[in-house]
Amino acid sequence: MVIIGRGAEAILEMKDFKDLYFPSKDLKIEIVIKKRIKKGYRIKEIDLHLRRSRTILESRLMHEAKKYVRTPTLFEIDPDECYIVMEYIEGDRVKELLEKINSEKREKVCFKIGDMVGKLHKNGIIHGDLTTSNMIYKFNEIYLIDFGLGEFSRELEKQGVDMHLLKEALQSTHYKYFLEDFETVMEGYEYIVGNEKKKEILKRINEIEKRGRYVRRDSLYNKQ
Repeated sequence: MVIIGRGAEAILEMKDFKDLYFPSKDLKIEIVIKKRIKKGYRIKEIDLHLRRSRTILESRLMHEAKKYVRTPTLFEIDPDECYIVMEYIEGDRVKELLEKINSEKREKVCFKIGDMVGKLHKNGIIHGDLTTSNMIYKFNEIYLIDFGLGEFSRELEKQGVDMHLLKEALQSTHYKYFLEDFETVMEGYEYIVGNEKKKEILKRINEIEKRGRYVRRDSLYNKQ
């Protein structure tokens, strides 16, 4: 068992799994176990309830999202122990990929990203952590991972927050091509949800950015 990731909420462990889920003795796959961490500062019963409910919700989101986009295959969920067993997707993180491909391929990748998010939003799924770090490129397809902060919602505000986070991720990590990349993402998004919805989302992103500027400005004034 190898720890491949450790966040504020969970630990990711990778190992080989043979014969556990599949009948073929020749089949060997790599899986990831995502286990939510106990929080000592929370009341024990509340902590267990939160970890259980978030584990269940994440697995439901992944299961539903798989109908529309590519996600890791779920093999097992244990709400009592607060872990999910899923397929390990071996490929390039889009975060690194966008920095080393040419403009033509980058355009195709960004269009796929927008298309993918459009399908989620159209079907009432909010990812909650839309960054290029949570996208894996494999065999010309993008797999979306880590639904730990996601939820089911069709609210325009939450969809706007989702896209605003993606925009910020592109701007901070891929600033050299940010404007053209985000424009292409929105073209892919429009392809799924339509022009009117695209306009609504862009308007909501603008409102969210304005609120952020006001908060930062007020924080600065309060420090003086």
